[in-house]
Order: sequence, then structure tokens, then C-alpha cells
Amino acid sequence: MTREEAMELLKEYTKKPNLIKHALAVEGAMAAYARKFGEDENSWRIVGLLHDFDYEKYPDEKNHPYRGAEILKEKGVPQDWIDAIMGHAEYTGVERKTLMAKTLYAVDELTGFIIAVALVRPSKKLEDVTVKSVKKKMKDKAFAAAVDREAIKRGAEELGVDLDEHIQTVLDGLKAVAEDLGL
Repeated sequence: MTREEAMELLKEYTKKPNLIKHALAVEGAMAAYARKFGEDENSWRIVGLLHDFDYEKYPDEKNHPYRGAEILKEKGVPQDWIDAIMGHAEYTGVERKTLMAKTLYAVDELTGFIIAVALVRPSKKLEDVTVKSVKKKMKDKAFAAAVDREAIKRGAEELGVDLDEHIQTVLDGLKAVAEDLGL
């Protein structure tokens, strides 16, 4: 599957601009990690782009990401992509065995949190967000309360990277797509 085909699939199932932006954010973070780890950036981008493509249509735990996995399987995408997408949702019970799967899990919550940090900055720009400002906001339980901080920490641990390094890598990935995110 090409990125263009992935984008068509995303837009076929996802109409809400914020969900599309989330997909683009995760794609950017996956690309940054693919470069860091010397992995296939195109594959990692597509997995990031498609990890929640079925969410708007099937938002409950009974269907997401199971329906998306079925659709991707029908389209002949590699099984490791499907496994990574299944593993990003802890409730599926799918073990994150590959570096790609561990990375997708690690960046998913953090991208949203970093974007929330950017949105409360006076400039509303990612370029003004630092690791220090992200960590400070992580301590504030009332800020972006829906974001699972333990999942963010667990993701960094699964990847075997220091939390500061993890935040910086994701931040760099987001900055690369800041214009697409409107930030």
C-alpha cells in the first residue's frame, strides 16, 4: 500500500478534521522514529496514518481496531502492520512484539499530549514546546486529563528509551508536520 492509498482509505472512513490531524501527527512521530531506528520510513508512516482509520465509524472497544484490521487484511497489507495496529490498543491483548508495534503504542498518546501543550502556548506553535514544558504539564493531572500518562511512560520503557529522549523524538516528528497540523 502506498501513502496515497493509505490517505484515501483514511479519508474514506474518517471525516472529522481532528481525527485526520491525529493520524497525521502519529504518522510524523512514526517517521521520526523510523529514521532514528534505521527502519523503513514509508511503512512506519503508513502504519501511523492508519492506526485509527476505523475509529470514527467504529469507536467502541468491541469494533476498533478489529474492523480496521479486517479491512487492512482484505487489502493485503503486511501482517506486521496489522499486528502493530492491533497492539496499539491495550484492550485487544495483542502483544507488541516488533519495534514498529512498540513505537506505535509509544507515540499514540504522546502526540495528543504534546499537541495539547502546544495549544495552550500563547503562540499555539509546536516550535515553542520543549521537553521541559511537556514534562511540567504531565505533572498537572487536570491538564489533558484523558491522556494516560502511565501509557506514555510505559511506551518509552517498552522502546528502551529515556522519557526525555522519547518526548524529544516525538516532538521533532510533530514539528516536521506542524504545518499540516495547523501548529
